[in-house]
Amino acid sequence: MASRRTDEIEDLAQRVRSGDRRAISRAISWIEDQTPAGRKLLDRLYSPRPRSHRVGITGPPGSGKSTIVSELTRLLRARGEQVGILAVDPSSPFTGGAILGDRIRMQSHQGDPGVFIRSMASRGSLGGLATATYEASEALEAAGCSRILFETVGVGQSELEIIEAADTTVLVLVPESGDGVQVMKAGLMEAGDIFVINKSDREGGDRLHKEISLMIEMGRERRGAVAAPSSAGLGLPRDRGLARGVSETAWERRICRTVALRGEGMDDLLASIEAHRDQIQSDAAVWSARQEQRLDSRLRTQLRDRILHGLWKAGHLEEWIGDGLGRIRRGEISPYGLVDELVRRLLPEDRPAGIEAGKGGDR
Repeated sequence: MASRRTDEIEDLAQRVRSGDRRAISRAISWIEDQTPAGRKLLDRLYSPRPRSHRVGITGPPGSGKSTIVSELTRLLRARGEQVGILAVDPSSPFTGGAILGDRIRMQSHQGDPGVFIRSMASRGSLGGLATATYEASEALEAAGCSRILFETVGVGQSELEIIEAADTTVLVLVPESGDGVQVMKAGLMEAGDIFVINKSDREGGDRLHKEISLMIEMGRERRGAVAAPSSAGLGLPRDRGLARGVSETAWERRICRTVALRGEGMDDLLASIEAHRDQIQSDAAVWSARQEQRLDSRLRTQLRDRILHGLWKAGHLEEWIGDGLGRIRRGEISPYGLVDELVRRLLPEDRPAGIEAGKGGDR
């Protein structure tokens, strides 16, 4: 049985590499469901040398991200490139599945064998990228997609997770976003490599262009590092400066104006994306640093998720929490005391060096 399973995984991996669309779809389903078979499949598909350029399209809801993705795909296909699209939608609160369905919004590419589109659920990821999304992009890379486009949910400043997955980050705004620029300035705005003012024919486009230009100018001297999202790892410190900061000193962030519904400005946007790719790949040290940072982040995320999953599965947590809720209602313990108690049950008796008994626990 185990041998047949191994053969099945190897066969699926080979079919993915050959570009079999059904195999790609099945592989992503395995990956998204976080099955043991999916992890073994990823082990077969993994390549230490990335061959795809990953582009993140992010920004507030209603800014036209799907239209921009569709138009970029049209231009890339005209060049003969294989394109993979991973559209991350908000999760249904009932099923956990994606509820917007970007494949419906990109119907013009549905019959194109050179385009693979998959909607994925965010599954509560504030940054708009489910843990499995990048892993799904590895299946698309193995299948021969030279360009992989991530379209994220668009929830504002917390969407910094896009940095972890994309080589080039495109932030899409609309003239009505003017006031929101100030809110996002310290977070998502600093993550963008290219800014797009979509629907730029509307009133306010010039004002937004000036605001973004001013923000870029003011932030030029303080963009050496971007704080890592709290969800990216196990709370262990790491310096983000090398992975992003080195290349940012050379790349002058651009502002593109588009009316994506009419295809206006899309050639300029694609040219800017190409210029950013060429810039970051031209310096071997910068490119290597980015890939190392990405691997570091993914290792931490995978380790965190596997540990948490193992604890929930093997640690009787549901039973303990159910019992604890009753104790909280009876006034026997506070929620904070219960969490401390559960942590003491789960962690080994020999605490790691540097954690002193009595600090942060019982008094």
